[in-house]
Amino acid sequence: MVNDDGRHMGKKKIWEKLLSSERLGAGKAPGTAERTAFQQDYDRIVFTSAFRRLKDKTQVFPLSKSDYVRTRLTHSLEASCVGRSLGAVVGREIIARHGLKDVESGDFGAIVAAACLAHDIGNPPFGHAGEDAIREWFRISGLLERHDFTAAQRADFERYEGNAQGFRIVSRLQSPANPGGLQLTSAVLATFTKYPRPSAVDGELDGKSGKKFGFFQQDADNFARVAASTGLVERIPGTAWRRHPLAFLVEVADDTCYLIVDLEDAARLGFVPYKDAECLLADLAGNTINGGRLDRLHDPKERLEYLRAKAIGRLLESAAAVFLENEAAILDGSFDEELLDQSPVGVPLQAVLRVAKETIYTARPALEIETAGFEVLGALLALYTNAVEAAAEVPGTRMTTRERMLLRLLPTQFLGHDGKPDADPYVRLLQVADFVAGMTDSYAVDMYRKLKGFDLPT
Repeated sequence: MVNDDGRHMGKKKIWEKLLSSERLGAGKAPGTAERTAFQQDYDRIVFTSAFRRLKDKTQVFPLSKSDYVRTRLTHSLEASCVGRSLGAVVGREIIARHGLKDVESGDFGAIVAAACLAHDIGNPPFGHAGEDAIREWFRISGLLERHDFTAAQRADFERYEGNAQGFRIVSRLQSPANPGGLQLTSAVLATFTKYPRPSAVDGELDGKSGKKFGFFQQDADNFARVAASTGLVERIPGTAWRRHPLAFLVEVADDTCYLIVDLEDAARLGFVPYKDAECLLADLAGNTINGGRLDRLHDPKERLEYLRAKAIGRLLESAAAVFLENEAAILDGSFDEELLDQSPVGVPLQAVLRVAKETIYTARPALEIETAGFEVLGALLALYTNAVEAAAEVPGTRMTTRERMLLRLLPTQFLGHDGKPDADPYVRLLQVADFVAGMTDSYAVDMYRKLKGFDLPT
């Protein structure tokens, strides 16, 4: 019995640390009962320019002319709603199990909701194709061979990752005058980071959280502070960690929204027949469907909306059950899989994923504009990196009149403190990537056309 109590106390302390309201760069966060520190984080994210720009960033169908189809902004809002519900359900049980004091289930919900709200904030233009375009351009640019980069600095560019860019945005680029950027709580920043590792480590890391990376080298110290504040389990001392438990819930909210909702969008746009979408969602919803209610709905769009809501509800219920069943393994870091893969909905969810890969993500409009994204982002990176390299007087470069003009077009926030390109080549190139990755789809295309002379300002 003593051992059980000891373990019980141990988990209570672990959770208290995981829910740290200490703000990165600002110490302990004061909150009120009416507006907790985690709710303040949510609000801070909503009011950022980086969040607003998600309205014109690709979800699945880039630069869609339809006013119905979701953008990254609407996807992020939907994911935050799902995350709030899921966090609260799990939080209620965790509080009851371990007797957590001065914590509400709503605190769990608010942490997950804020992390979900920001989860796509680092995505470059043109969706995942934009990440591929940036990686590919740096690999073949010759810039990485020109400078004496560490293996990890080089990997930051070669394996460029929107997740790491997201951490950089919320902890550095937004409100850059503040140490810690937006100064979000450690609980939210750790929950946001699905891949708590750098781009390069000795050997490969197993498990879901080791597949990608979550912070660039310039931001590694900031993440180490977050990890220490929340007591994350170390994988490689001071370098890589196990996930914050609530990061598993962010992953569920994201996956639930993008798979189910992308299917709904694809049916509305005619890429998937309504009947097929209906069958897939009905399999996911299972016995939560009210047959009489569904029979009264005759409009295919309304039937789909009803089934979508039921499917999301069942996925949340399943994910919460798997999380609570595996709580001990999640806390000690030995569980590192997707929650939904371990649940009864795993099989019907794989069926949706198959349709998405075969039909939705390879739809001609998506492929055409994503392919164009390689041209647009590659050209912008080439123009601006040439300009900053020449301005930094890198041997073998000489500044042209055009490069001087380009440098004037580069906002000062993407330059060094003296208004010139940063003397450190790693920071200098990372700042150009910051500038290009932060663009909306439309702005990137517009700037490309102007700088290439296809469209002239009038």
